[in-house]
Amino acid sequence: MRTFETTLPGVILFEPRRFGDARGFFVETFQAERYAAAGAIGPFVQDNLSRSTYGVLRGLHLQYPNPQGKLVSVLRGKVLDVAVDVRRGSPTFGKSFAAELSEENGRQMFVPRGFAHGFVVLTESADFFYKCDNLYSPKDEITVSWCDPELGIDWQMTDPRVSAKDAAALPLSQIDRLPPYEG
Repeated sequence: MRTFETTLPGVILFEPRRFGDARGFFVETFQAERYAAAGAIGPFVQDNLSRSTYGVLRGLHLQYPNPQGKLVSVLRGKVLDVAVDVRRGSPTFGKSFAAELSEENGRQMFVPRGFAHGFVVLTESADFFYKCDNLYSPKDEITVSWCDPELGIDWQMTDPRVSAKDAAALPLSQIDRLPPYEG
């Protein structure tokens, strides 16, 4: 497995080794000790799978005060995956990192606690898989506006399809309940 540092401390890209031949391929998608040693600290307690069609944007979501770290990957299709540091007092507060995740490149991204997360589908459809280190808690969910001009995220499309909840989200500067930076 290869790991890649990103512009946001704690956000890590992983590229698991793929072993293939004419029959297909094999890939180890998770091994707790190896991922923890690289910075994706678990334990992971919940797995989720979503299927979305081209142009669907989901995000930017986080939970607080019961935060979730996520190890995300694409099983089919391709997405632009985005993490935003929303920890008050962080030196990278409001900064984002984006990477293409696809079935072809097999990459995964670890989005630690205290970061908002979202993705947009770049192919006809995509199956998006994520491991979470805390259970989903609807009362703790926070949604940051995906189109907040202060964040300056290039989603690679101008008119994505979003849920009513995501369309009504506030810009980061108007959200009071955000996690603190703990250095």
